[in-house]
Amino acid sequence: MFFKANFYYITMLFVKEDKMPYSTFTFEKIKKDLSLSTIDKMGLFSHITGVETDEMFSKSLTEDNIPIGLAINTEKARSELIIMPMLLELRKMMNKQISLFSGIEFNVDEEVGLNGVCDFVVSLSSEQFFLDAPVVVIVEAKKEDITKGLPQCIAEMRASQIFNEKRENQIETVYGVVTTGSNWKFLKLQNQTVYIDFDEYHIKEFNKIMGILLTMCLKKA
Repeated sequence: MFFKANFYYITMLFVKEDKMPYSTFTFEKIKKDLSLSTIDKMGLFSHITGVETDEMFSKSLTEDNIPIGLAINTEKARSELIIMPMLLELRKMMNKQISLFSGIEFNVDEEVGLNGVCDFVVSLSSEQFFLDAPVVVIVEAKKEDITKGLPQCIAEMRASQIFNEKRENQIETVYGVVTTGSNWKFLKLQNQTVYIDFDEYHIKEFNKIMGILLTMCLKKA
């Protein structure tokens, strides 16, 4: 009996590992399995103006969080000290009418590999106890290499699109962000086309970054 129980447990683990998570996606796989096309565009969000943030938040972010997060230089530190505080400030600016999720499982369609954990998810629903549609922004945190994080972010954006459609809460655009904490790159998905901004924004331009995030949540980007 003991042998059989352990054999069954190992089999279940094998089955789970056979499913392909978001992190396995490449640009080739994005095109082949998800039928998405990508367009690189310079200045995709350059028209968006920066926004003034709370003075206390701005001071704390620039004088404490950013220097410490970059000095520790781990993905976890950058996420906790830079990215999450900015998303919390975004929620405050949206009068708490959005919900934030960190490290949440987002299993939408395992057959095509749209399953796994998302670093950060922003939904236009104010429901904070569970993820509800419409999901509008996916934020993928990477320690150093933004380019390698793009296919994973795009796969999560497509999953968000399907998630919204299944709940009959379709929105025209789903946005994506790949960031190291210090550098930020933005994307948007409309229908079957992903637009990737050539530009990257440095954390020194955090008012601009906050402006882009806010515009995404207002669905005007």
